[in-house]
Amino acid sequence: MSDSRPIGIFDSGLGGLTVAREIFRLMPAERILYLGDTARCPYGVRSEETIREFGMQNARFLTSMDIKMLIVACNTVSSVALDYIRENVDEIPVIGVVLPACKAAVRQTAEKKIGVIGTSATIAAGAYEKTIRDMDSRIKVYSKACPLFVPIVEEGLMATEITRVAVAYYLYDLVDTGIDCLILGCTHYPLLMEAIQGIVGNHVQILDSGLWTAKEAQEILGALNAGAGKGRDGFAESKFYVTDVTPNFEKSANRFLGVRIGGVEKIGLDVLCAGVSSAQA
Repeated sequence: MSDSRPIGIFDSGLGGLTVAREIFRLMPAERILYLGDTARCPYGVRSEETIREFGMQNARFLTSMDIKMLIVACNTVSSVALDYIRENVDEIPVIGVVLPACKAAVRQTAEKKIGVIGTSATIAAGAYEKTIRDMDSRIKVYSKACPLFVPIVEEGLMATEITRVAVAYYLYDLVDTGIDCLILGCTHYPLLMEAIQGIVGNHVQILDSGLWTAKEAQEILGALNAGAGKGRDGFAESKFYVTDVTPNFEKSANRFLGVRIGGVEKIGLDVLCAGVSSAQA
């Protein structure tokens, strides 16, 4: 038994393409409908009420296109509004990026010391810390907001001295705590993996929330017998929606996805706020 319907993924911008990349790698037959709310990015500086509103608009847009699973690839929305979205989207599985990474970190930490880095809103929400402590109250969680990391990635500065200095500035204190696992609590951060590993050292396991979210999706679809089956090229049949095409859009999208992106459609915020697909609007 299989289910050929697509997987819906949304993020405030293009960082969630790192989740899509891992899904294509693990499940190459799966189609994805990706929505990046680039016109209103970043979400990390918004109020909780606005984050919930934007997240629900994104969810309604994708669910209007008959998806079989919704992945909230935005760490900010996952931290602040995931339960709210689940309450309003009950016909399909809805997963975020927080729980899968936390489960992996709890399994892998030997020292019972886990670090979490993310945007200011993600860290302020405390979702990673709460989730980890609910699993094992003995674990100490050390969180750090790294607000410069997203613009560094957006500007393509990953292999520069600016990045090395910024990573060292944010992470030296975390290293001193004795953590042995570090969760990348933002979908942009995997592109800084090399620089981060260079600062924290090889004794610290770095956990990409995008990778573990893709694995969680694979497990859920397997348990539901809802995989797309074999013999199809999911990437070729996928569609990508954005609310604004920025000057550096193509470079950024290719950077996050790892391959040249195609089939991009711009949708107006009026359509997104209406909560229906452009085909229905």
